[in-house]
Amino acid sequence: MSEVPILKETTRTTGREALRNNITAAMALAGAVRTTLGPLGQDKLLIDDEGRTMVTNDGVTVLESAKVEHPVAKMLINASTTQDRIARDGTTSAVLLSAELLQNAWELVLQGVHPSAIARGYRQAEEACRGHFAELIIEANDDQMLAAARTALSGKIHGAMQIHLAELAVKAATAVVEERPTGNVADPTRVKILTQTGGSMTDSSVVTGLVLAKKRVSDRMPKHLASGKIALVDGGLERREIMSNVKLNVSDTGVLESFRQKEKAILLEQINHLVDLGVTLLACKDGIDDDVHSALCEAGIQAYRRVARSDLDLLARGTNATLSHDIKGLRKTDLGVFIKSTNERWNGVMHWIVETEEGGATFVAKGSTNETVGEVERCFGDALGVACQLLEEPHLLAGGGATQVALARHLRRFAEGFAGREQLAVEAFADALEIVPRTLAQNAGLDPLDSLLQTVAQQATDGTSAAHHIGLNVEKKVPSNMVSDGVVEPLRITRQVLAGATEAALSVLRIDDVLWAKQDPTAPDLPGGDETETGP
Repeated sequence: MSEVPILKETTRTTGREALRNNITAAMALAGAVRTTLGPLGQDKLLIDDEGRTMVTNDGVTVLESAKVEHPVAKMLINASTTQDRIARDGTTSAVLLSAELLQNAWELVLQGVHPSAIARGYRQAEEACRGHFAELIIEANDDQMLAAARTALSGKIHGAMQIHLAELAVKAATAVVEERPTGNVADPTRVKILTQTGGSMTDSSVVTGLVLAKKRVSDRMPKHLASGKIALVDGGLERREIMSNVKLNVSDTGVLESFRQKEKAILLEQINHLVDLGVTLLACKDGIDDDVHSALCEAGIQAYRRVARSDLDLLARGTNATLSHDIKGLRKTDLGVFIKSTNERWNGVMHWIVETEEGGATFVAKGSTNETVGEVERCFGDALGVACQLLEEPHLLAGGGATQVALARHLRRFAEGFAGREQLAVEAFADALEIVPRTLAQNAGLDPLDSLLQTVAQQATDGTSAAHHIGLNVEKKVPSNMVSDGVVEPLRITRQVLAGATEAALSVLRIDDVLWAKQDPTAPDLPGGDETETGP
């Protein structure tokens, strides 16, 4: 009986050919971001479909902006995106390590090692690295926290701005940290970012409290308020619109006037309700009717309308208030507390500044062009993420490839305890870790192999407890103590790089069959989106 071609509309690649193609795609993707790694890494010019340009050194920005069709490349991009979401840094390292693990695995496959044995060895190597972190970590102090934030910005922006943004990031992170029984929690999403074009990057600043480009609904309202109660309304203080399918037949003009007066009376009742609750600050997502401005002024209430829902959420978290759908439903328990509410004019625009007991901060990003402001915003986000991590988990590792070299040396000793082919996989994992110092050296114009050998030799012969701090100082062009040089990074970054890169590599290694469904050619749409029907 002949075989039935059940996959006749599918292109199929199996075995080593499938693995080779997948690894080739991973190496191509890594090559696109390899030169961005390190303080002397190069920038990328990104151009979208509409001709807009962006110059950036951020690996995840480059990868997410690229149009990639290969599924394995998309897997590595997802690993990089996850790295950015969890650790805010190390995205390029995650892609490079994934690709290097796959390249080393391919060499083992050519030697006859089964992918399953490689996967087991890789998994054991990752666990050994996690266990060895305890001997490498450093307890972070304030100076080292600042150094870690600056390290996250190395190569992304010039030196003076690195220091400035690092200081602002630490200040903002300190403003949003919360002490809980289970430990500190520093949520970077509680820091609002406000962008302003004009001026220099060094004019960027952090303001304690939430800053909104909003003007109070009436200039007669108080401009400055001391501590008081705030009400947040997920609606408005305005007349309700009549439903479109309702018709009113008015036979007397007095009836219409009575109708309007009744609507105004309902609005005044809501204001009286606010006064009874002791509210002095009101923020609404929708509008506030012009007819009640005077009543709000007489009540001494500072009111703002059309506040974005995201800003209302930030206000709710900072003031410990609860959003209400309407003013009538407000209760005392729904109100929040603020320390101060002021209005200031910045560059001709009024801004509303609210300081709260629960903390909160606003980063004002400034630059001469929109592209510069965008880069300042991205860099601050990376530094802020690092600072928040260290407030939650104050553990650091030496940068400059020092940690990767120390882990690789540990894995080579660890591999001696394996009698099977997993030993080769563990050694391959150790070799892959050294891609970080080799790439740092290459991007700095140094010889990758010589720089790596010098770093390994100096760690091995140092003889002190700080031997694992020795990494490649690309500015001095020699190995040195990275902790003393202020090149450190949070433990969470390296830990997530190992986890994400290993998982991505193992996912690709488990693939031995690739099936590409053939796609029929599609006819272009006609102008106006109409389709032409064809018939006999």
